[in-house]
Amino acid sequence: MGGYGLYVWGSYGVTFVLLGAEVLMLLKRKRNLARRENPEQFAAGNSELESSFPENQ
Repeated sequence: MGGYGLYVWGSYGVTFVLLGAEVLMLLKRKRNLARRENPEQFAAGNSELESSFPENQ
């Protein structure tokens, strides 16, 4: 890479970290909006993920 490997791989690393942070922030925003729209569902400790998957019996 002609001496620029640290710069290139560092750029990839920063990009993937920031993309991961963006995904986490979007998931947090989605969860907060769901709680704001339907607070009684979350008051009992039930989460959207638990109720969206069928239970394995």
